[in-house]
Amino acid sequence: MPWKKILILIGLVGAAALIAKKVKDANEDRALWHEATTAPDLQ
Repeated sequence: MPWKKILILIGLVGAAALIAKKVKDANEDRALWHEATTAPDLQ
């Protein structure tokens, strides 16, 4: 029985890591698009 709880915990941690990576990638992508589509400050 303890193995079942350990496997569930590992699955939850893995899912949380994947979600965190997707959020981080989306934030980086949005920052790149903002940088690419914003007029440069040439002062």
